[in-house]
Amino acid sequence: MRIVAVRERAVPIASPIANAYIDFSRMNVSVVAIETDLVRDGERLTGYGFNSNGRYAQSGLLRERFIPRLLAAEPAELLEPGGANFDPEAIWAVLMRNEKPGGHGERSVAVGILEMAIWDLVAKVAGRPLHRLLAERHGDGEPDPTVSVYAAGGYYHPGKDEAALVAELEGYLGLGYTCVKMKIGGVPLTEDLRRIEAALELLGGDGSRLAVDANGRFDLAAALACGEAIEPYALRWYEEAGDPLDYQLNARLAERYPHSLATGENLFSMQDARNLVRFGGIRPGLDILQMDPALSYGLTEYLRTLAAIEAEGVDRRSLVPHGGHQFGLAIAAGLGLGGNESYPGVFQPFGGFADGFEVRDGEVALPELPGVGFEAKSDLFAVMEAV
Repeated sequence: MRIVAVRERAVPIASPIANAYIDFSRMNVSVVAIETDLVRDGERLTGYGFNSNGRYAQSGLLRERFIPRLLAAEPAELLEPGGANFDPEAIWAVLMRNEKPGGHGERSVAVGILEMAIWDLVAKVAGRPLHRLLAERHGDGEPDPTVSVYAAGGYYHPGKDEAALVAELEGYLGLGYTCVKMKIGGVPLTEDLRRIEAALELLGGDGSRLAVDANGRFDLAAALACGEAIEPYALRWYEEAGDPLDYQLNARLAERYPHSLATGENLFSMQDARNLVRFGGIRPGLDILQMDPALSYGLTEYLRTLAAIEAEGVDRRSLVPHGGHQFGLAIAAGLGLGGNESYPGVFQPFGGFADGFEVRDGEVALPELPGVGFEAKSDLFAVMEAV
């Protein structure tokens, strides 16, 4: 059993939308296919992966460093003892050869893409859906039958007023979501407050059904001012108020803001996530951690991250991965996390879930296919097959 080819292609997901920090007019992702010499149903067994939105395609790093290392490895060193399956931890070690500690930037995304494909492959070799394989290996033996999901949207768009925002969020509710998230920080606070109040009116004034995301836009003074202004709304969470590595800012905000804070999607290693918990004022049982395995060295590193933050007293139900993809959904179900992001309106075909699996009362089930289940999302799998 060996890997015979690894292919990569950059695929556009451009959209005329923006958050408080970036626009998505030139956004793309890398898609990889890892082909093996195993044959199932007349076709070579292949694992697929891609990176989440918000980070660009990693073609250079993948083609110059990480794919050559994977292909140059001896086949046996990529396998579990006994050779029955590929070994994600051994493969991770191969990918990270000659890489210095620290510097968790774009390389964490490149490795995360390959890791997604490897875990898709491992579950396919085992003949198991990934969420069941994870529950058996790293969970309590049985995956959650459904996962709580929220609809992430509410981006800024030229000419988009409060009425258009409300119409967008109303559409998500019609799809079965019970909680929605919108962007803030891209316009003056007074304007954002009008947008939030319009959304709350749609939700019957129930702040627990609305989250807001500043995408790291604020300095401490602005973060505190926004927190004070939105405190009466008792929102589901106030996300990424300041720079993701400014742990002191988050800690000071947590001292003043009594409701849930959410952060972590732009932390790309176990060490960074552990430092957030140690020094960022994280309040176990209240705050939400959003590390995305597709951006942070993959599931192998995510399992280390999970162990590290649980050792610091944070329950795994406080983790709600960023990214809105099937990989995160399988991880949330298999490891018993608190939920998963969803992008029903943007970043297609990479966002969303399997065909025919509708969101009901804010929950969604997973297909019982070997691997992540990409084959059950026809528009996405058509892109993957083309690679």
